[in-house]
Amino acid sequence: MITNRSMAALLIAASATLSQAALGQEFQPLSEVLATTHVHGLASQENTAEVLMATHHGLWSVNLDNETAQLLGDSRDDFMGFSTHPTENERYWASGHPISGGNIGVIESVDGGETWSKIAEGVGGPVDFHQMTVSGANPEVLYGVHYGASLQTSTDAGRSWEEIGLLPDGIIDLAASGISPDALYAATNSGLFKSEDAGRTWVKIYETSAPVSSVHVDMNGVHAFVLGVGVVHSPETELDFAVVADDFEDTYLLHLTSMPEGGYVAATDGGGLVLLSSDGTVDISIP
Repeated sequence: MITNRSMAALLIAASATLSQAALGQEFQPLSEVLATTHVHGLASQENTAEVLMATHHGLWSVNLDNETAQLLGDSRDDFMGFSTHPTENERYWASGHPISGGNIGVIESVDGGETWSKIAEGVGGPVDFHQMTVSGANPEVLYGVHYGASLQTSTDAGRSWEEIGLLPDGIIDLAASGISPDALYAATNSGLFKSEDAGRTWVKIYETSAPVSSVHVDMNGVHAFVLGVGVVHSPETELDFAVVADDFEDTYLLHLTSMPEGGYVAATDGGGLVLLSSDGTVDISIP
């Protein structure tokens, strides 16, 4: 399943590193970055091979073709709950922990991660949303999970928050619907769940109770990684899941996100990244 990087990719990465160094920008081999931090979130970039990678030590732009990563902005904070606006390409939200310690509350960037500003404490905050998601149907609606139990929501793009309900036990990941601001999906230790009333009630939507380590929603539907099964996909309009990638043996995927040209990129439980093609085969695995 694991593929080695080619000599050509190494030469390209070295060349890119030299050119970026000349511009005074930090540009590193992706394998070296992954060896010194861990991933908290991923988001693909429209019509490019670049992926945003939120980590324990800042936000990075990853070039999958060159297998390199560039640190964005000056922040080295622990970015958790990283979420992107569905139509405004340089607008992001995050939570987590400042480098000085404590909780960060809710922060926002409107310049592609170069600078961040705190916009809310959250209920009982400053909160530490390990899971946060923005509605694809109404980007003013955000959801966040505080301490793995309390679900909070904002209807003004993260400026104010209220507690709205409880979550299924063992929450791992959260994804808002692309077609309804009141719908969202939860990946948990006991399966994949959906709420149609903004998190007040939940129903299981996948037939097994195997742990689900990641869930992602885009215009093509719901994508999730089910342990022992693989990557599954279904349109949102009728939830009928099909397996699109399997044969992961003991590896499981975290922070699964889809790519513009098809396929997926995800973090692995071993601390690396994996790029899956549209037919489910592994194109790149780092390290």
